[in-house]
Amino acid sequence: MLLYHGSNMAVEEPKLIQQTRGLDFGAGFYLTSSQSQAIRFSEIIIKRRKHGNATVSVYNFDMEKAEECLSIRKFKAADAQWLRFIVDNRLMTYDGELYDIVIGAVANDQVMPTIQALLGGFLTEEATILTLETSNLVDQICLKSTQALSLLSHIKSYDAKERVIDG
Repeated sequence: MLLYHGSNMAVEEPKLIQQTRGLDFGAGFYLTSSQSQAIRFSEIIIKRRKHGNATVSVYNFDMEKAEECLSIRKFKAADAQWLRFIVDNRLMTYDGELYDIVIGAVANDQVMPTIQALLGGFLTEEATILTLETSNLVDQICLKSTQALSLLSHIKSYDAKERVIDG
């Protein structure tokens, strides 16, 4: 399966990032099956870090092998379980089961105001989920262990303007 990672540089050898801020699925290496989402994220990273080039790295991931031997949490929809998992990870309070891989929707910039309204007590969980159902959510895959990373192989990297950097 092809997966994409957006950054401010080519990432030929992915590493697990340490959690210095609340991320949707906690610490790990984040990817998506959406090339356009990876491009958008690379542009966000450039704005945050103010250096480098908006770059997408492309990988092959052996999902079949992952499903055979790794612990995987898949959220099929932005439902109550997904929402609680996102909120706990964003608040850095998640203390549940540990997984090698977590797959589900991105709580992106369009979704975060809704989640913040929940956290601020302005929306109930039910109202938050109803609001999120109208959002066009893109997937994200978080590899959370070295075993999961070992199933990922770099194919190529290119800049956001589609110019091939290598491979």
